[in-house]
Amino acid sequence: MVSIQDASLAAGAAPAPKVVAGLDAGVRDKAQELILRMERIPFSPWHMRARIVMGSATFLDAFDALSLAFALPVLIGLWHMSPVEVGWMIAASYIGQLAGALLFSRLAESYGRVPCAAVATGVMSVMSLVCALAGNFQMLFLFRLVQGIGVGGEMPVAATYISEMSRAKGRGRFFMLYEMIFPVGLMACGQIGTLLVPIFGWKVLFALGGIPGLIVTYFLLRLPESPRWLIGRGRLAEAERNIEKAEASARGKFGDDCLAAIDSAPQQAATRAPLPSVLVPKGRWSEVLSHFYRRRTLIAWTLWASAFFIANSLNNWMPTLYRTVYGLTLPDALRAASMTNVAQVIVLLLCAFFIDRIGRRAWTVACFTAGGVLSLALAIGAVHQFSFVVVMATLIYGLIGSINAVLYLYTPEIYPTRIRAIGTGLSTSWLRIGSAVGPPIVGYLVAGYGVSSVFVMFAMVAVIGAVAASAMVKTENRQLEEIAP
Repeated sequence: MVSIQDASLAAGAAPAPKVVAGLDAGVRDKAQELILRMERIPFSPWHMRARIVMGSATFLDAFDALSLAFALPVLIGLWHMSPVEVGWMIAASYIGQLAGALLFSRLAESYGRVPCAAVATGVMSVMSLVCALAGNFQMLFLFRLVQGIGVGGEMPVAATYISEMSRAKGRGRFFMLYEMIFPVGLMACGQIGTLLVPIFGWKVLFALGGIPGLIVTYFLLRLPESPRWLIGRGRLAEAERNIEKAEASARGKFGDDCLAAIDSAPQQAATRAPLPSVLVPKGRWSEVLSHFYRRRTLIAWTLWASAFFIANSLNNWMPTLYRTVYGLTLPDALRAASMTNVAQVIVLLLCAFFIDRIGRRAWTVACFTAGGVLSLALAIGAVHQFSFVVVMATLIYGLIGSINAVLYLYTPEIYPTRIRAIGTGLSTSWLRIGSAVGPPIVGYLVAGYGVSSVFVMFAMVAVIGAVAASAMVKTENRQLEEIAP
């Protein structure tokens, strides 16, 4: 029988990673044993703690990212902002996020996932409080740009960490249940903004996003480092200590019998385990565009740019469109816009339980296609019917928003540990580019051609995304070291 790895070689994939010269065979065997032990640990309180704490940071990342959307309807009247200025204000955070994604993903390869996630969370939380002090357009633009560095840095590092803490079996569900916290954060921001902004003003959301973030930063620093990253750095003793804690946690939950296989599996299957990253040289930025990873990378970049171009343009503009184009009162506009995030949570809950069966590729193609069809139907038929716009925009965002979460699952899977954070960070930089470019373009289209032109553009971008998604790599239920040597 031809193995998956042999089939990959026949299709032009990379050969098995080269062993570092002089590396002791005992070290190689120990690294393989540790990877195998990780793959056999069932979900336990050890995993739950990591998912909750890192998920709390991701929740606040979402809250801080969306807070401006629910402040803008007030700021437009207060500071007399034009549609173009609104677009650039939205783009400010994404420009900062681009820098943060590149910076923190690189630092995470050298200094670890946990400290980098903590620093990024601290930056975005402090700057959220600073944003509440802004007194004019220029100040808030600058503060949001700096805050974006933390917002952009937290997510790719957190996604890398959660992916590395997961085993192959059920990784999709484990990760997507973590990733659901992001749209829950968006939903919370929407509901809280709808309730509090009309009463306390636009600054309340920035204050609420900043204070809890400082507390979460402390708990992030107390998380165990990713054993896969430690193995990749040759720190096998530290990796084993963390794995032993995970095993002890599983024994405490399930009893000794459930982990009997852990103790014997390394001896039985070590020769069949994929080589862990300790056996290969330190990763470089350029490797994501090497012969083996180039196609994966370019497809991922296209997916990130396409999905977030649509989703974040919708998310940031809908409150303002409901207020300025459709004439809703401020509370009604915020309430209507907040429904998009409710829809995303519902779709993601379904995705979490079916993504390992359906697969990343099939889900992404289907959602891009459906989102594109709905966008075109809205542009052609009913953009002037408010109730229809609310329903259709909510469905479009729910579908495309689920793709965003799947990409956070998929992208860390297609790179090896040595460049996983770099590859994820570079990919998420394209979401920042798409998110920074999208809102200003929407502003120009609304001012010059009307709302219909916006949804025609969304349909065209969705077609690009669907075509790219058809070439995604199969990753479900495969060990990370097997997917990316």
